[in-house]
Amino acid sequence: MTDTARTIGKGGSAGTPGSVGIKDVAREAGVSVGTVSNVINQPDRVSPATLQHVRAVIARLGYVRSESARQLRAGRSRIMALLVLDMGNPFFVDIARGAERTARAAGLGVMVCNSDQNAGDEADYLSLFAEQRVRGVLITPADPSGANLRDFRRHGIPSVLVDRVAGEDAGCSVSVDDVVGGSLAIRHLTATGHRSFAYVSGPSHLQQVRDRREGALLALAEAGLPASALQELPAERLDVASGRDAGSRLLGLSTRPTAVFCANDLLALGVLQALYAANVRVPEDMAIVGYDDIEFAAAATVPLTSVRQPALTLGAKAAELLLEETGDQASDHRHEHVVLQPELVVRRSTLAGR
Repeated sequence: MTDTARTIGKGGSAGTPGSVGIKDVAREAGVSVGTVSNVINQPDRVSPATLQHVRAVIARLGYVRSESARQLRAGRSRIMALLVLDMGNPFFVDIARGAERTARAAGLGVMVCNSDQNAGDEADYLSLFAEQRVRGVLITPADPSGANLRDFRRHGIPSVLVDRVAGEDAGCSVSVDDVVGGSLAIRHLTATGHRSFAYVSGPSHLQQVRDRREGALLALAEAGLPASALQELPAERLDVASGRDAGSRLLGLSTRPTAVFCANDLLALGVLQALYAANVRVPEDMAIVGYDDIEFAAAATVPLTSVRQPALTLGAKAAELLLEETGDQASDHRHEHVVLQPELVVRRSTLAGR
């Protein structure tokens, strides 16, 4: 495969982009292809005069080594891919930052893509990753059936699930214990005197949404309250607009709860906007707990109590596992399922006067 950059025009000058290769440099410099390769990759093996001469030809022709071609020959890419549900959510931005820090420390880059919670977009991106032969993929799946990932694994490219638990035969995963997180939210609300609650959930196929609800119900049982004390308000998406819609439905309930737990902070911010517009005081008339503890949670008009997920650690650990699986000691790699613990960050949305 020939590395390419720009075409040599008459007299050896640079011309049309896209076709100066290592053979063209060798011919123009009057040396072998091996010598040009050494100039690029092992300059200490070339005499100073030849090194200077060949580098001058490279500069004159505008030759640029094709990194993708080099990687294809070597069988190892320096790019890992990260495919998340929603790059509009700061939680996933922090995951990307964590993954990038780990990757860059190892001399790799990260290609970040957004499935927009759409299984079709996810499938398209996974096909692209396979075509590009990326080093590996970090992914928060959008496809509830898992078919996209099963098809992708046929290419032999490692993958690590992020913010999701993988099956025993599905590679590594890094997640947060969302059952514990849901319990933390409702335990806090019951401790502050609430006895009626709403749960603003997201798409029901997302395991995180179901786990947070399970944790909420466990906390109700611990407090001696029935499951009926929690009214669920499904949200189509995990975003602010869906939160505003849920907030409007919340206000229309015949029996309005005194506290609301949201499946993420963006939903909670939308609910807060709806309550504020209806002159419902937070937390005096209704308390709100979010999930993720994104930066905007603390900066809201009424700072949000939130269940904090260690997003930077999620991304960093996922990248670390992928590097272990694709590194020099890959034969010794054993799949791991890392589960991190959330913590509750209490702010004024649940405690008046804070």
